[in-house]
Amino acid sequence: MTHIVLTFFTLLKEMKNLITILFLVSAVFSKAVETYSKNRTIYSPNQDIQVSLQNQTKDSGHWSFSIAYKNGKQYDIAIPAVRLGLITRKTDLYNQLKLIRLSRPRRINENYEAVHGKRRLRHNQGNETVIDFSSPSGHRLLVTLRVYDDGVAFRYAIPGNGEIEISEEFTGYLFAPETSRWLQKFTTSYEGPYPLQEGKVLSGEWGYPGLFKINSNNSSVCWALISEAGMDGNYCATKLDNSKNKNEYKIKFPALTDGNGLGKSNPVVTLPWKSPWRTIIIGNLSRLTESTLIEDVSPPLKIKDQSWILPGKSSWNYWANNHGTKDFKKVKAYIDLANRMHWTYTLFDWEWDEMGNGGRLEDAVKYANQKGIRPLMWYNSGGPHNKVSSTPRDRILTHESRLKEFEWLKKIGVYGIKVDFFESDKQDMMKYYIAIMEDAARFNLLVNFHGSTVTRGWSRTYPNLMSMEAVFGAEQYNNGPVMTAEAATLNTTLPFTRNVVGSMDYTPVTFTNSQYPHLTSFAHELALPLIFESAIQHLADRPEGYDQLPDEPKSFLREVPTAWDETKLLAGYPGKNVVFARRSGKKWYVGGINGLDSGGELQLPLKMLTKGKRYQATLIEDASYDSAFSTTYLTVNHQDSLSVSWLPRGGFVCILKEME
Repeated sequence: MTHIVLTFFTLLKEMKNLITILFLVSAVFSKAVETYSKNRTIYSPNQDIQVSLQNQTKDSGHWSFSIAYKNGKQYDIAIPAVRLGLITRKTDLYNQLKLIRLSRPRRINENYEAVHGKRRLRHNQGNETVIDFSSPSGHRLLVTLRVYDDGVAFRYAIPGNGEIEISEEFTGYLFAPETSRWLQKFTTSYEGPYPLQEGKVLSGEWGYPGLFKINSNNSSVCWALISEAGMDGNYCATKLDNSKNKNEYKIKFPALTDGNGLGKSNPVVTLPWKSPWRTIIIGNLSRLTESTLIEDVSPPLKIKDQSWILPGKSSWNYWANNHGTKDFKKVKAYIDLANRMHWTYTLFDWEWDEMGNGGRLEDAVKYANQKGIRPLMWYNSGGPHNKVSSTPRDRILTHESRLKEFEWLKKIGVYGIKVDFFESDKQDMMKYYIAIMEDAARFNLLVNFHGSTVTRGWSRTYPNLMSMEAVFGAEQYNNGPVMTAEAATLNTTLPFTRNVVGSMDYTPVTFTNSQYPHLTSFAHELALPLIFESAIQHLADRPEGYDQLPDEPKSFLREVPTAWDETKLLAGYPGKNVVFARRSGKKWYVGGINGLDSGGELQLPLKMLTKGKRYQATLIEDASYDSAFSTTYLTVNHQDSLSVSWLPRGGFVCILKEME
């Protein structure tokens, strides 16, 4: 009996301890997420970001929220206002909105594994609340707001049933006039430079993502990168427009003329409906470049078996031979290059349907497979949405034609497709992208989109999407002198802009020249597959460009991975320089490029290395002139720093292998 009584009191004591623990946890959570009923403020789990809901004016019923970031013991405003609301053909969900309620905050705590990208194991934490508005007519607009440690995401929802057309979305991002901006002038192919706007602010339409540097009165600096994610075909893609107010970037739908005038400009949605996520990555440049927020908020994996999805490198003949795929012998030369370099893939670009000079397409596919190289094939997206005559076109325009074409590709031994010339961000084109990815997955085919929109988190849902262009890449050396003059600056801007939001098919690493020369050093070019993230890296130079390399640079291009377990920014500033450390297994790869016309030296702490371990380091950097390499062998640990020097527009790579 005594034993039973003691056990009972022991249980009571343990329950009391448990209640105390739960109370403490609840108190911590309540501090991180203050209930909106009091001050309408929500914080990120680490409390670095503060979001506050606000009624812009008492009479208009216009609502927005401000975003602040922690600076010591206080919060500085990063974005004074993010405007909310939209209008349908039948309902005004912007003017005279009344706040009905805010849901009890809940914690987002998610772990998932990415098939490829900048980090394999993903862990994202956030705090979420749902804001419920009502219009004077009684219609409701819900806004789901999430505050993560690396940014803010929100989306709209409209309950009900039936079909409606959204005529305008009022989402807008207001910045202080002194904010620095890196923005790409909008084009449907997202191919253009990211010039710095500092002092003089330009008006116009801008493509995602947009980079903003916020300078507070206390000299602290915060960065914000605006984009969107979670595009599932229930909406069009959008762009930013500051034509009415230079400091407010309002969301805008595609132009009616896009896609050769095909398709509706305004999205038509079926209720109940949820919009894509509007995303703002916030923090220092390390948090910005290492963020996976775009994929974190996107729908989870829809492909159960991913064993056939293999990241890797590919040879590509278009850069040096614009019509090279017409020539069977040239195609063979690039297959042989991939074989010598131990690359996984080779890409047959446009005009493979006209291949001759000793063999046809089936012969080239057979030759590649015999060499252990997986062929990829180009397609014109075709149809009335583009006027591009390049062939083959119109073969994958419908579900029926895709199934027929993909079944044939699988039968002859092709592993993936490159689809080009979409020319529109309208809702019908969003559905077309998704249909291609889904149908390709049925036949275990990888996908690469060119002449396309920017990635919006699709690679999480459909990891057979290996890369997307949407970048002013190396093929521009074919088209004019702009890349010759701007490549070094652009290359050091893209890691802070376009490449943050997903894989980017820049087609890098050229040592010889195309129609227009490059002024970047050989070590700069060598570093690009490490600086730029893409699940398939299409290395663009001609065979002799790689064959002439010294042993160590050639060995680096053989072994450098294209998918990463971990990514860290070690140094950098948009347009000036960038240094990344990326890990694959027990190996770290460090690489950097210089965007300036002057050289310099760097001291890079190696704190990311495992404590207590020693690493064999192979450092390949600029020598005394731009086409020469200098190779040094070192032994280092996590307490050491890497000393690097580079030329104007130069670069370096370093492979760090853990020693047994």
